Amino acid sequence: MARHSLGWIGMGRMGYPMAERLLKAGHSVAIWNRTRAKAEPLASKGGRIVNQPKELAANDIVFTMVSTGKDLEQVCFGENGLLTGSGQRPKIVVDCSSIDVDESQAIRARVKQLGCEFLSSPVSGNGKCVKAGKLSTVVSGPNSVFEEVLPYLRIFAPAGVSYVGEGELARICKIAHNVFLGVVIQNLAEITMLANKAGVPRHAFLNFMNSSVMGSVFTKYKSNALVNLDWTTTFTPVLLRKDLDLGLKAGRDLDVAMPVTAATREALQGHIGAVQLKPDGAGYLEKDFAALLETVALAAGVKLSPENVPMPTGLETEG
Repeated sequence: MARHSLGWIGMGRMGYPMAERLLKAGHSVAIWNRTRAKAEPLASKGGRIVNQPKELAANDIVFTMVSTGKDLEQVCFGENGLLTGSGQRPKIVVDCSSIDVDESQAIRARVKQLGCEFLSSPVSGNGKCVKAGKLSTVVSGPNSVFEEVLPYLRIFAPAGVSYVGEGELARICKIAHNVFLGVVIQNLAEITMLANKAGVPRHAFLNFMNSSVMGSVFTKYKSNALVNLDWTTTFTPVLLRKDLDLGLKAGRDLDVAMPVTAATREALQGHIGAVQLKPDGAGYLEKDFAALLETVALAAGVKLSPENVPMPTGLETEG
């Protein structure tokens, strides 16, 4: 395939292993992160660390993986942003973040005005999925641009790259995806607690569920957390709440009733409110969203303890 020079913005739980996969595949990647120290370990793997986003502007393709639409706007158009210089600009900007449709549309228009192409390419999975080679992505934008970027997308999202059309259709798909994520984890917590309070060990119940037609990659890799109360962060409840809010907004905009989503959002809000009463409330909100099992248990009058039964996640790291 034709080789492009690549840039990467964002070294969070997702961005770091995604950029790392490109480096391991032998590609040249220049990297910027707000906290430089988080990016520096990739220098030993061939990454070139820069001091400002605008220093990536000479690359052919620049990928972004940030938390919010405001963050994306800042790294592109803020002080020393990727697209603020008067000289070279990247040919293509590929955003892998999960942001609002309207925010993405406005950023796409500004990027286009500056003579660059823009792809929306939000991803499905977490950092462990990236390392295990099980990340997927959904993409929208000009088809010819997608075809040019596709070989690189396949490196960090080998589980699947789905092109869904022009504009912001990928954002709608990712919002719908994360709404489902929220609904599934809430209901999985509820039914696990139902079985557990009746006397079924959580590991036994989840083994049954995972081997049934209702099991999925998601229920399997979340089972260890629910069984052993391992809240190592993959995705926070606050970020999940943001995505449920985006889903409800899209539903209102498109006149689609979403009563199950609304109920899930309020259940999640109950979890966020409850954990703020904990001694480490603020820190606890940084733990994994699967910790909402503890709030479901509290409402059921149950005090949980780890079962200390290792559960296979299906996310064994490649190589």
